[in-house]
Amino acid sequence: MIANYICESISRGSIIRVMFEKGKKLKATKSSHEIFDLTLGNPILEPPPAYFQALSEFAELQNSQLHRYMSNVGFDFVRENIAQYLNQKQILSEVNKDHIVMTAGAACGINIILKAILNPGDEVIIFAPYFVEYIHYVIGHQGKPVIVNTRDDFLLDLDLLEQKITPRTKALIINSPNNPSGRLYPQHQLKILVDILNQKQREYRTEIALISDEPYRELVYDNKITPSVAAMYDNSFIVYSWSKSLSIPGDRIGYVAFNPRIHTTRILDALSFCLRLLGFVNASAPMQWIVNKLIGVSVDISYYEKKRNRIFQTLTNAGYELIKPEGTFYVFPRAPHNDALGFTQMAMEQGILLVPGQGFGWPTHFRIAFCTDEPTIDGALNGLVKLFSS
Repeated sequence: MIANYICESISRGSIIRVMFEKGKKLKATKSSHEIFDLTLGNPILEPPPAYFQALSEFAELQNSQLHRYMSNVGFDFVRENIAQYLNQKQILSEVNKDHIVMTAGAACGINIILKAILNPGDEVIIFAPYFVEYIHYVIGHQGKPVIVNTRDDFLLDLDLLEQKITPRTKALIINSPNNPSGRLYPQHQLKILVDILNQKQREYRTEIALISDEPYRELVYDNKITPSVAAMYDNSFIVYSWSKSLSIPGDRIGYVAFNPRIHTTRILDALSFCLRLLGFVNASAPMQWIVNKLIGVSVDISYYEKKRNRIFQTLTNAGYELIKPEGTFYVFPRAPHNDALGFTQMAMEQGILLVPGQGFGWPTHFRIAFCTDEPTIDGALNGLVKLFSS
């Protein structure tokens, strides 16, 4: 009765969730202070005080008519304020509410874009290492994932990208800062990427959508700013979520913004239709109202930056090979003997829960999520230092 693709996907599973579930079983056999879980990017930080203030204000509203059906794309006043913010920060220019669609998080945003643009067999380029679910999203909408490995330093391999684009290429997904590597793709590389896409569109007389997945846009360190690749390329979409910037992943709220210069017409209508078709209908009314009060607000980034610095220094001193993350709350070290699966199994036996790089398309490395408490990081680091020297 269940579709073949769903059966196959369940069998493969998300490696992150698989490790998370294994960790739950392990926790049942050990005391909590013996388990150091670094699997999920599930921020332990509470939302900033302004979030709770907005939540309280919303709870006091009565006879507001805010709980009724609305336009599928969301409240006009929220979309207009987001558009003003994007213009002000030069993330996109000449944007208004008709270029914004409110979504139930970034996953919803990516899925409605893919549903709207893909025909069966269309190719979608994904840079590895990549967020685990991208593959499932593309296949789920009858597309064909085309993996383009990044360089050894996890920056873009633009020569390889140029070779992988074909007349069937319909979209490219880019995620910067990147989960799992933490790399922030520099502006000069993004400009070359845009030149390549424009050249290939002219050569093949096609349209290639660039989907910029930006849930970690604000989570960057060393006073850096995330360059806006969507502002450089006409056929572009931004997918955003407040899950990380406000520490509210369970509240599922985000948006899609598309470049006003996009070549395809009726994008707003298509995204609106796909919201209904995929069952999202519209983003949560309370959450739209609340984030409208918090546009531009974020958690204390220095909290994560201190953890990044400590983990990088400790693992480097121990002998691990890793690139210092410029953003996100992940570190992606190379596993001893390039065997991430074997190493994460050894770590699990010591109570340290990690995610092997197989799920990210990079089997030589493993991911650490450091958005957790200090005792967990203390125990994990002590164990990882011992494991490297054993």
